[in-house]
Amino acid sequence: MTGPGCKHIMQLTSALLIFVSVLWINGPTANRTDPVSCRLWSEPQMLGLYMNGDFVIGGLFSIHYILRSEQNTYTRPMDFRQLRFARAMEFAIQEINNRTDLLPGITLGYQIHDSCAAVAMSVKVAFQFANGIEPFLNETDSCSKSAAAAVPAVVGESNSPPSISMTRILGLFGIPQVNLSYIKWCDKRQYPAFLRTVPSDHYQAAALAKMVKYFGWTWIGAVRSDTDYGNYGMASFLKAAQEEGICVEYSEVFYRTDPRSKLERVANVIRRSTARVIVAFLASGEARVLLEELTRQPPPHIQWIGSDAWITHPEFLRFNMCAGAIGFGVPRSVIPGLREFLLDLSPAQALKSPLLTEFWESSFSCSLKGSSGGARECDGSEDIRALQNPYTDTSQLRITNLVYKATYAIAHAIHGVICNDTQIHQYIFSIKLCYILICKFA
Repeated sequence: MTGPGCKHIMQLTSALLIFVSVLWINGPTANRTDPVSCRLWSEPQMLGLYMNGDFVIGGLFSIHYILRSEQNTYTRPMDFRQLRFARAMEFAIQEINNRTDLLPGITLGYQIHDSCAAVAMSVKVAFQFANGIEPFLNETDSCSKSAAAAVPAVVGESNSPPSISMTRILGLFGIPQVNLSYIKWCDKRQYPAFLRTVPSDHYQAAALAKMVKYFGWTWIGAVRSDTDYGNYGMASFLKAAQEEGICVEYSEVFYRTDPRSKLERVANVIRRSTARVIVAFLASGEARVLLEELTRQPPPHIQWIGSDAWITHPEFLRFNMCAGAIGFGVPRSVIPGLREFLLDLSPAQALKSPLLTEFWESSFSCSLKGSSGGARECDGSEDIRALQNPYTDTSQLRITNLVYKATYAIAHAIHGVICNDTQIHQYIFSIKLCYILICKFA
């Protein structure tokens, strides 16, 4: 694959090769032996799922949601669908490690975190991906541990705001990020290490406008998340809608952590409007809190037109007002062996990860550790195969398949680098990995 992006990356590669050579020649000498002790400024973010390896790939998913109100901050229950995303990455790496034709003799590991759908958490994890989590570091010349990042590449995030904040940091360190969400921008000069698994939401917005026009709905309302995903997506939709002759009664915007009064105002606008068709360019977090608010005092029947972030999410089937909602989603896929992997989980295995422990305890309403809180102790009679929730449901593998493919793309890129040059400096490794991912898999 060739193009302006690849040409720019080749120019960047050449420039950085020269820069690295200068650093190598004029870098620290062996005569500097005065030890320097460095320490992390804060506690590292706890790992959700982890396995060591020759190359440890990073992963970030919104397994929980943090919500804030005027009174307090609380975390919503675990999103089992996002946990399935994380374990699909784990499954792909297990598959790759069992292959003889891909990375032979090399073991991949993983370091998977929960972003809680929060920008601050994503930023913290991004720095951990770059620097590692060792609390203390002793070097002879400086606090710069080495040129090596803790991870060679990252899969995620599945939500746009955390993903964008992470991109700005990882790009500075040359760590490729394979993204899972619709993001309008993809400036390779500004974000050379950013890759996507889905097209720009510009195309989704144009398709939604054509769908609305096809059904003859020319008087609509619009609501969006106050994020890059919602704002850019809705801007593209409104432009396309105007070209299609569609009139918009209102265009409301909010974020899930906004004051309750703002959410109530948006809900009241929807209840009082004359438009019975609403285009909702929302992340699942905003869609959830809006629908919960509308349920308090349901409006007349609404025809919902949803963006990909929530329209195929099984959680929204519980809202009666969403009956008949339509939109576009990532194509459904089949991943052989994934369901058996997800179900091959015992209490002993669940105890090895705080995420899997929480999943087990919340699914079966029991405690694996005999903790207090009134829950009975798990006795081994729990049957994971009898569970029916988004974790065990593999009939709608959409984003899950993107995680799977992203992990394989990174593995193939690492294979392409180390199989051609086993003696390679870490700076050069990062540059070549970016180059292969962008020019072959992007």
